[in-house]
Amino acid sequence: MPTFIQKLRSRYRVVKRSIQSAPGAVSRIAALAVLVTASHSTLAVGLAEKPDLRFGFIKLTDMAPLAIALEKGYFEEEGLFVELEAQANWKVLLDGVIDGNLDGAHMLAGQPLAATIGYGTKADIITPFSMDLNGNGITVSNDVWEAMKPNIPKNSEGRPQHPIHADALKPVIQQMADEGESFKMGMVFPVSTHNYELRYWLAAGGIHPGYYAPHKGDTSGRLQAEAQLSVTPPPQMPSTLEAGTIHGYCVGEPWNQQAVFKGIGVPVITDYEIWKNNPEKVFGITKEFSEKYPNTTIRLTKALIRAAKWLDANDNANREEASKILSQSYYVGADYEVIANSMTGTFEYEKGDTRPVPDFNVFFRHNATYPYYSDAIWYLTQMRRWGQISEAKTDDWYFDVAKQVYRPDIYARAAKALIEEDYASADEFPDFETETGFKPPQTEFLDEVTYDGSKPTEYLEKLDIGLKSGDVL
Repeated sequence: MPTFIQKLRSRYRVVKRSIQSAPGAVSRIAALAVLVTASHSTLAVGLAEKPDLRFGFIKLTDMAPLAIALEKGYFEEEGLFVELEAQANWKVLLDGVIDGNLDGAHMLAGQPLAATIGYGTKADIITPFSMDLNGNGITVSNDVWEAMKPNIPKNSEGRPQHPIHADALKPVIQQMADEGESFKMGMVFPVSTHNYELRYWLAAGGIHPGYYAPHKGDTSGRLQAEAQLSVTPPPQMPSTLEAGTIHGYCVGEPWNQQAVFKGIGVPVITDYEIWKNNPEKVFGITKEFSEKYPNTTIRLTKALIRAAKWLDANDNANREEASKILSQSYYVGADYEVIANSMTGTFEYEKGDTRPVPDFNVFFRHNATYPYYSDAIWYLTQMRRWGQISEAKTDDWYFDVAKQVYRPDIYARAAKALIEEDYASADEFPDFETETGFKPPQTEFLDEVTYDGSKPTEYLEKLDIGLKSGDVL
């Protein structure tokens, strides 16, 4: 759908709601006046300095808060008229935000951090809003799956026992190497959660995924690699697998379930099983935008929080409707059944092997929308682990970067405004008076290594494969 029609439809919807809710001609005129000025008469947040906005996204189900904020009128009720525009890939998306073509975007959590430290493009990008938890999977081709299966224990029903560890893949890779063939896997971007989750899974199974060495001009990520990882845009993952260019991939939904529906591959593990309730995407804007348009920034954050809350409301009761919205071509554009397979709380591994994963997609519960410093620090530790950060850093360096990029102060202002306006209650958010931005030590990783965001250097020393504090390639 052309973006100008989206905008027209958005304006029509909020005008219609304002008129219908206002009894009498005078009240209708007043309602229209409210729309013209801000759509909200509250003084909790000032009027939006920039009401017309263009946001970018990639065609993945975890862009849902943006689609829902538009479709349910939450943006408009904040006085914001938003166009959503699908982007070709993550680099194009990031560049669009940096050059001002886009006012903000659905981003990989690692993108604002990498830009801030100058890995790749240098820019000051911040996030006031974390878009979701979990949502990714690792899929292998049918041939690789058949070769892995003899190495996987079975449960009492005779089905593969989950979680499936990468040590079941290790002999397959070794046999391919003996035959002179490289094992190749796709991921969506060098600083994506998918890259780090795939590397984490492989390394936990004793498979080296390779190092980056930017100080030597090597950004391939394949130094010492036993599995070669490369970038493939999410919607192209299934076709690239089917063509035999790669043997597997790590991607967000619906592209793992698409492989099952097409009969070309088998998801072996979800990121929920690699790191339970891991952070995934964020909403990114430039620091300049947040400073130039502070009210707009808070208002867009309010709308996104409301959308996330709607997505998780009443034990995911709205997920079928959300899946229908996302299936439209200008959002994700995959079949409803493919999107709903994971969005409604199940996940299909082998064809016919559907299992409950109620938290596969989390948008609001577990404080999913709060931008925790400790989440940011985990991404930075993985950048260091695999050489994207060439030299060891102090704990204070990790803390400082996290606080530059993740902005719980903006989030708190948005949440407090929603509480004041009776759109939310205080118990749905962290206690803003005592919250430090650091989660308690997290133990639910596949390899049982505990992550404490307040001790990043110590954490890196615990991981068997990867750079340690004194290492430089």
